[in-house]
Amino acid sequence: MASPATTLDPITADSLPQLLASDTKVKLAGIDVDGILRGKLVSKKKFLSIASAGFGFCSVIFGWDMHDLTYFRELKISNKENGYRDIIAVPDLSSFRRIPWEDDVPFFLVDFLDPDTREPVCACPRGLVRKMLGRIREMGYGAMAGAEYEFYQFKTPDTTSEISPAAYLRENPPQSLPSLTEGMFGYSLTRPVHNQAYYYEVFDSCEKFKCDIEGWHTESGPGVYEAALEFGELGEMADRASLFKYVVKSVSTKYGIIPCFMAKPRQGLPGNSGHMHISLTSAQTGENILFRTTPDPNPQWPDITHLSDLGRHFLAGILTGLPDIMPLVAPTVNSYKRLVENFWAPVTVSWGLEHRAASVRLIAPPTAKPGATRFEIRVSGADTNPHYVLAAILGLGWWGVREKLTIPCPPLGKGEDVGGASDGGQRLARSLKEANERFMRKGSVAREVFGDEFVEHFGGTREHEVRLWDEAVTDWEVRRYIETV
Repeated sequence: MASPATTLDPITADSLPQLLASDTKVKLAGIDVDGILRGKLVSKKKFLSIASAGFGFCSVIFGWDMHDLTYFRELKISNKENGYRDIIAVPDLSSFRRIPWEDDVPFFLVDFLDPDTREPVCACPRGLVRKMLGRIREMGYGAMAGAEYEFYQFKTPDTTSEISPAAYLRENPPQSLPSLTEGMFGYSLTRPVHNQAYYYEVFDSCEKFKCDIEGWHTESGPGVYEAALEFGELGEMADRASLFKYVVKSVSTKYGIIPCFMAKPRQGLPGNSGHMHISLTSAQTGENILFRTTPDPNPQWPDITHLSDLGRHFLAGILTGLPDIMPLVAPTVNSYKRLVENFWAPVTVSWGLEHRAASVRLIAPPTAKPGATRFEIRVSGADTNPHYVLAAILGLGWWGVREKLTIPCPPLGKGEDVGGASDGGQRLARSLKEANERFMRKGSVAREVFGDEFVEHFGGTREHEVRLWDEAVTDWEVRRYIETV
């Protein structure tokens, strides 16, 4: 089943001159560990010369954080000892798009390869997804996925000016940012009319940029929108989820709007989720293999009546491994402000048929069509790297299939408080530090599924994040203690 992002005719190096006949320049971008696009503009002549073999790209994008501060503990890919050497960036010609808000400039994603082995560097997000997909493809399966993002939007006083969030916040405290619209009004048909040009331009730009939106509406929260991206092949879905943020951040600048994908931008209000859906298919027929063609007459729980044996093992792998991969689905200090009880975010190892309080929501008959049987991972927030999240879900699930794991806990009881523990479900990490220590520990599921090299690198980047937080002096601390202690 092809994704809408796939071009009709495969692009080859030989077809590039004709494809780019009227162009003079090309934009290239790769993805770093935080899911941030890192790239450059090159001349067409330069691009044609490097389209096949690739080009040198400074490895420091895997040696510094999201604000270009080199990590406290130097990591293997990029460090002083190797001189922050170049790695190889190879354009993925199948990722071709044109940027509609930049006069249709051609755009390609790149993959990052080790210059010595020509294999993907261990932390390359696209490479990790391909590695996990390779495991299921060897067995004759494919994977489909979908992504949903919630995000807050703020407006600057002069909505006609182009301003970056960083520039605004240099002069104004974060809490002074006014919401795009006020109040709680999910699924409103009238609120988007207030910012109609922006609302439709984001939708239309996503279609033109091949990261199509399937559903687009207001969510409960001041200035909050939610986008459900069109379902597609898992690898392409990861790309489109990353590019969706690029569209929103680019289009919003001309309207003086600041989109915010933080997991929890405002105290006392719901956070921003980044739910991911995943299903498995037969590579030969394209049929959904999570669906049980003959209902189980005696299931352990009614929730899994229509879930195949393979689907049960897959679910077991996700649930068993979830506590060990939390930094991938909750990667920032702020992520854990969203994962608190009773805020429509799951905090335990839990699952259930059509249960939105659970970490894993099973979507299956009788409420869904057989071909739509899938898992929705509800732990991940909008602040995640979608490549890592989808790689983690696929990797854990397939580990469960390979090891023939059994579902470790009963389904979450109906009527439970949203986000609460039920039936002894294990509480997930309460902080990035706690999550990362479990992720990096000897014998973690993460090491078994993703390998030591990846765990050491990504875990090292999270250690850096935790240390910065430990050293930070927050506004809350100053306001609370400046006079009273």
